[in-house]
Amino acid sequence: MGQRRADSIAEELEELIFDGTFADGDRLDEVRLAEQFGVSRTPLREAFQRLALSGLVQLIPRRGAFVRQPGPVELMEMFEVMAELEAVCGRLAAKRISDQALDELNDANAKCQAAVDAQDSDAYYVENERFHRILYRESGNGFLEQEACKLHKRLKPFRRQQLRFRGRLAQSMDEHKAVVQALVRGDGEAAADALRDHVAVQGEKFHTLMASLKSAAE
Repeated sequence: MGQRRADSIAEELEELIFDGTFADGDRLDEVRLAEQFGVSRTPLREAFQRLALSGLVQLIPRRGAFVRQPGPVELMEMFEVMAELEAVCGRLAAKRISDQALDELNDANAKCQAAVDAQDSDAYYVENERFHRILYRESGNGFLEQEACKLHKRLKPFRRQQLRFRGRLAQSMDEHKAVVQALVRGDGEAAADALRDHVAVQGEKFHTLMASLKSAAE
């Protein structure tokens, strides 16, 4: 229960950072936020830890938690590495994925489609996260799975933000379908290419993401 509360607080704080309520460099006041969320400091500090993993918050000993928005170069580099990690997962999973895991991916996609139909980006992200974690697992490489999960967690707030851009839910859904089709065929290169294109933030996708971060900071 405590972990779920910490997760929900972390997501609410993400929203407050992205909508500009908290700007880059702002100190997050533990006392005031604990009162605002109606919790003790323990789940709040756990939420800060989650945000620190994504780079949205910097924890400074004896000073507290401060909002930190990554710059465009840092963000581009993280997404570039994430795209390549997922591509490797797709290439390996095409050779190793089980029929049961393919059923799991199809189930996640069905729930993603329901979220697209409802235009519910948060519900979509929950199943989207499940979809990607299945792929990491089915790579059959425990170290790769661990590293992919770690970076996925760090990029979570930015990937959630992307899903709110106009037309992105439907586009993401089409990309999911292309990934599954490649896996069913056992085509490792097609799976890798589909995942790389799905995750990479280039061109207009990158400009849109940076514009959303800029507007939040203003």
